[in-house]
Amino acid sequence: MALHKMASVTVGVPNLAETSAYYADFGLTPTRDGWFATVDGGEQLRLVQTPRRRLIGFTVGVDDEDDLSRVASRLDRLGIGHRRTGGRLVSAEPVTGTTVTLEIQERLRQPRQPAVPYNGPGRVERVGSRAPGITREGPVRPRKLGHVVLGSIDFEVSRTYFVDGVGFKISDLVKEAGAFMRCTTDHHNLLLLRAPVNFLHHTSWEVDSVDEVGRGAVRMLEDHPERHVWGLGRHHVGSNFFWYLKDPAGNFSEYYSDTDCIVDDQLWKPEVFEGALGLYSWGPPPPPSFLRPEDLAELMTDSHGA
Repeated sequence: MALHKMASVTVGVPNLAETSAYYADFGLTPTRDGWFATVDGGEQLRLVQTPRRRLIGFTVGVDDEDDLSRVASRLDRLGIGHRRTGGRLVSAEPVTGTTVTLEIQERLRQPRQPAVPYNGPGRVERVGSRAPGITREGPVRPRKLGHVVLGSIDFEVSRTYFVDGVGFKISDLVKEAGAFMRCTTDHHNLLLLRAPVNFLHHTSWEVDSVDEVGRGAVRMLEDHPERHVWGLGRHHVGSNFFWYLKDPAGNFSEYYSDTDCIVDDQLWKPEVFEGALGLYSWGPPPPPSFLRPEDLAELMTDSHGA
């Protein structure tokens, strides 16, 4: 795959200090100029001041100049403008205006972590000790940025840009709702949604295990129950465990673990899902505010007035 990494995301928020404090609590490490780092991926989130919350852009890693040339040719065929300088190719998704930067970067190589020892029927993997999930005391630290979810008022045009232009691959579809796309071996790095307004739904951050999903979310909620959105549960599409929280600007952020990986494209067949399976396999039912964020009407009004 020419694309190999969801490198970083830039999000605009109207309440920069408050939202920055939230992501520090979430486990990301503040570095410089609005940037936050993960354990394995380095600087992967940047927050900037904007009048309303929005996805400004994201960066995808590629291997070399030939990769940039291939994307440039595809964008030319679609009639989409772009600029190329210093190992980067920058273009704008034509519906949402999201800036997509392709940049020559080293591939992300995450250190192999030891398997979490879970006991089970007829299988004793942890003897004479308590489970790590209940003995850990330090803060939960996300390993990397996993994916971004973007709503578009013209799904077909946006999908053409990301798939036929940039080079994302379709992993699965949810009927009349959206497309899960990948630029790495993870099941998805971008979920594109049909939406009544262009907006950022959520960003998703990998942690070590389902214990860390739960432990991280519970800690985030101890003094801020208003942050809770949906969880704990397990998605069907992608298979990952999840818990969603809401930042002070209104964006959702997800802790996740154990997502599907697609190493050989020939062995994976995209499917079309509908109904509950398009959202989750088990867990509490999603609240209405997850399906339709509470500020969506306000975002629609702002977009019409812009």
